[in-house]
Amino acid sequence: MTDHELATRLQALLRPGDTLWWGQAMAEPLTLTRALAQHRHALAQGGRLRIFASYGGSDTLRPEQADVFDFGGCIAGGTHRKLAAAGVFDIYPGHYSQVPGLLRAGTLSADVALVQVSPPDAQGRYSLGLIQEYLPAVLDVARVVIGEVNPAIPWTHGGVHLGAGDFDLLIDAEHPPLDAERADPGAAEQAIAGHIAARIQDGATLQVGIGKVPEAVLALLHDRRHLGLHSGAAGDGVVPLAEAGVLTNTRKGRDEGVNVAGILMGTERLRRWAHHNPALELRGTEYTHDPEVLASLHQLVAINGAIEVDLTGQVNTEVAGGMYVGGVGGSVDFLRGAARSKGGLPIVALPATARGATRIVAQLSGPVSTPRCDAGLVVTEHGVADLRGQPLSRRVQRMIDVAAPAHRAELERQAHEALRRCGAAFPPVAAR
Repeated sequence: MTDHELATRLQALLRPGDTLWWGQAMAEPLTLTRALAQHRHALAQGGRLRIFASYGGSDTLRPEQADVFDFGGCIAGGTHRKLAAAGVFDIYPGHYSQVPGLLRAGTLSADVALVQVSPPDAQGRYSLGLIQEYLPAVLDVARVVIGEVNPAIPWTHGGVHLGAGDFDLLIDAEHPPLDAERADPGAAEQAIAGHIAARIQDGATLQVGIGKVPEAVLALLHDRRHLGLHSGAAGDGVVPLAEAGVLTNTRKGRDEGVNVAGILMGTERLRRWAHHNPALELRGTEYTHDPEVLASLHQLVAINGAIEVDLTGQVNTEVAGGMYVGGVGGSVDFLRGAARSKGGLPIVALPATARGATRIVAQLSGPVSTPRCDAGLVVTEHGVADLRGQPLSRRVQRMIDVAAPAHRAELERQAHEALRRCGAAFPPVAAR
């Protein structure tokens, strides 16, 4: 299909004012999204189109396209940070677990679904390949479903599969799938990973967020046994653990023998491992983030990052330097689930400083993404602050103890004001 023919077919399916959704990160259907961006004026037909796209893995969307597009999503992450920096990205500041229900209730609109799929299996079923997440709910409510078949996308088990008759338009992909960028963890991330790994016991179930720390933790777990995986995202780091027989999923309390994730965010290595692998199932957000499901898992270790944490355990995962760079996402869902899981560990992990500034702060510079009542373990390269069951005054001292040494005196000075705002007293040093 030529570029002109594709644009003509898309124009026949779209309506002014439509809201379009597609898979985030590596699940973006590049042939379709690039055609959409290139021909946006013709496709909008004199109106505007709304794009709900969270974590970005490509350079498809750009600020200048706000002449036709209204951008929004759950997370202004990855390459979509530039949209937030330009002031053209509208954030949905809610829990990730709520998105499917809001779609099916009509509170969030989805008129058009753009999906990247694998070639069909022997039964003619196309797989969403790298993702389930919120897409099953989008597919339930969308007026139009447009797919692109990419031969490099794995056929994966779990969740929704589509037949040829489910598509209003099905094209062949013209681009290889995206690979996740990988950066080696530095000394701080390695130290944080060491603190976390030391607390992960045989038989634990892992939830890992995105970034250097989770990958560094996975690399330290090869001497463990009978670990499980139940995560919103899975990256390349799960593959060597699975191939070494560490991720057996035999003790996690449900989904015996099966790794569960919502999206694959890796490279060809992860895609090869996932292809027709019965030991992996991708599930929708309503399952991966469900509080009852998470609470039923054995020793759920939830590892999530943050921009900053204050002295009482409040967490900001959304704004840095006055700019949106993240979102509420699924962090609170998993922290609460791990807190309810028998033997679980709700962990927020972050280096103690960024560009010389402390990330353990007396007062957050952004919103409270996770309230102090959901605080569990805060881990930096300087140690672990276990805030569970602790009063405010003891939390403050434990948080100061994991801050960078150069910032501890100033944090101690600011602690009195921080606790005064909470209506609590900060005891003198001799009493602590």
